[in-house]
Amino acid sequence: MKKIFAIGLFYIGLAHATYAQMGANASDAKVSLEMDLAATITADGLREILTVLASDEYEGRETGTAGQRKAADYIASKFKALGLPTIGEDNTYFQQIIFTSESWEKIEMEVNGTAYRHLWDFYAYPTRNGNLPEASFKEVTFLGYGIDDPKYSDYANNNIKDKAIIIYDGEPTDEKGNSLLTGASSLSDWSTDWQKKLKTAKEKGVAMVFIIDPKLKENIQENRRFLLGSRMALGAGENPEENFANHLSISSTVAKDMVGKGFKKVVKARGDIIKKGKLKAVNIPVAVNVVQRKLKNQLIGSNVLGFIEGTDPKLKEEVVVITAHYDHLGTKGESVFNGADDNGSGSSSVIKVAEAFVKAKAQGAGPRRSVLVMLVSGEEKGLLGSQYYAENPIFPLENTVVNVNVDMVGRVDDKYKDNPNYIYVIGSDRLSTELHEINEVANATYTNLVLDYTYNDDNDPNRFYYRSDHYNFAKKGIPAIFYFNGVHADYHRPSDTVEKINFEKMEKVARLVFHTAWELANRDKRIEVNVTGRN
Repeated sequence: MKKIFAIGLFYIGLAHATYAQMGANASDAKVSLEMDLAATITADGLREILTVLASDEYEGRETGTAGQRKAADYIASKFKALGLPTIGEDNTYFQQIIFTSESWEKIEMEVNGTAYRHLWDFYAYPTRNGNLPEASFKEVTFLGYGIDDPKYSDYANNNIKDKAIIIYDGEPTDEKGNSLLTGASSLSDWSTDWQKKLKTAKEKGVAMVFIIDPKLKENIQENRRFLLGSRMALGAGENPEENFANHLSISSTVAKDMVGKGFKKVVKARGDIIKKGKLKAVNIPVAVNVVQRKLKNQLIGSNVLGFIEGTDPKLKEEVVVITAHYDHLGTKGESVFNGADDNGSGSSSVIKVAEAFVKAKAQGAGPRRSVLVMLVSGEEKGLLGSQYYAENPIFPLENTVVNVNVDMVGRVDDKYKDNPNYIYVIGSDRLSTELHEINEVANATYTNLVLDYTYNDDNDPNRFYYRSDHYNFAKKGIPAIFYFNGVHADYHRPSDTVEKINFEKMEKVARLVFHTAWELANRDKRIEVNVTGRN
């Protein structure tokens, strides 16, 4: 605490010096206007919004549910009341977010009555295979490397439509180790892009591809999380049924069992590839049964966009993005996870900050830069909404000056139980020292909160810097600041309810958010990225 207090004194001194400088560059009327605007952010106003967002009616606001959609509509109604333009899809305030997870419900392989184990003897990516409840083959065709190229083709003069094929990984080389495709020791994209073979097999009408993987154990270890396929991925999915032939990567042991007595013919065919530069396919009698039954879950939510266009003809092309996630955990049984602090508090704060900016513009006083106030969904699912925006931005990321993120600002943790006037600040100096200084000056000048940087430490075991929506902007090189009150006993529990919110503390934090965002939106020069090696 002493260290924090000492730092605070230093920045208060800096603030007074900066404030004096401000006086030389801005009239007292402008400073008074900023204070008047911040004063519109009140505890009562925050309570009014949060009481709605964290009510049982909104059913915990879990992304993809009716409760989340109700919350989105409510937020959109606030933006509409402010007269903000509909910059979202189909003339709405929404940016739809789509994420898909594909995983195996059941995956099996049997050769001549012997069952083999997934992630031990064979593997397959659910996102690159279509749903195949069951398939049986009485014959497998050895088709070399599964390549179809003007310089070398395994498919030439070989009819494999509706058949199962077994192929080697990589590509053929001559006796000197040079690729038959490149004529050199360097390999072609038939080796570096394994999916190319699957796309070709699909085009040729192949029913199933068995790929002999000499590094099977290593590849399983390195790609286990993708092979299990439980994580949500951006977009509607890869449509593997249309793009890839169903396939399994198999060990050399499984391949030998599959080839059986045809092994010598396969060895000869492979030798002929090297000597003659062409393949004679080998048909191998074998009983192979495969099951690839998938589970596919799609999550559809929406980010809610409130846009305040800047007033400066040049600076309005630059955008200050202010975010808070409005989703929470939904319901479990009869329990509603209302998420008053997480993150109804941040959402309510950001809506009130938007109101203050709109009032400023109505009075002909800015902001000079444009401001995008974005309430994002999918945070509890893995920062999905902010990731979606970062990959599909409404405004160019190169024009995005900063992200100001507000996530849990309505409670008091054990460390500050005797002093609620604090906030943890995370990330402010990771990419830009100017961002850090602006926030420090704004606090010392207007709000006088204790700014605690405990969780900003690179070695903080909680890793909060990587756990909220600002991180998807920081990954893109955009300076970001994250306001956070710390965890408490009600975190991610049904007991995170409105009556436990400290609205007076929340008011001060929301005003600090406004003052910092106001300076970022109105200063002559955009802040610079001047820190490397910490992101």
